[in-house]
Amino acid sequence: MTGTRTPLPPFDAASAAQKVRLAEDGWNSRDPARVALAYTPDSVWRNRDIFLAGRNAITDFLAAKWQRERDYRLVKTLWAFAGNRIAVRFAYEWHDHDGQWWRSYGNENWEFAANGQMARRIASINDLAIAESARLLHWDRGDTGRRPDTHPGLDELGL
Repeated sequence: MTGTRTPLPPFDAASAAQKVRLAEDGWNSRDPARVALAYTPDSVWRNRDIFLAGRNAITDFLAAKWQRERDYRLVKTLWAFAGNRIAVRFAYEWHDHDGQWWRSYGNENWEFAANGQMARRIASINDLAIAESARLLHWDRGDTGRRPDTHPGLDELGL
């Protein structure tokens, strides 16, 4: 099947957690074209108050996002799952062009096609201005930006 993205639905606890970590790793790459491949060609999104449809719109949205949100670091955690759906909570930190640091918190609801690509993403996000000294998400970007397995997750960080 072209475009298959394992693990495939229906999800169990292990495959849902794996799907969440793979999504986190992809987003931490800050590579819009790579991230967009995880979505169906006609994927539908609501991100805050922005509504998108299709991979091209997703790619453009992510490219603009990561131009604004510098030194972006994201942690996701599984909240719930059933069948072809997963609910996630997350936090990410970034700074704007003026050097102000932000922590963005939110929840996402995901729905997957049979091939494991995400067909729908509904994201609710809030932003909190923080001092640089209040940052909690610290790791070297390296080539991929992947959060090390030893870095605390949201629960351990009290988020």
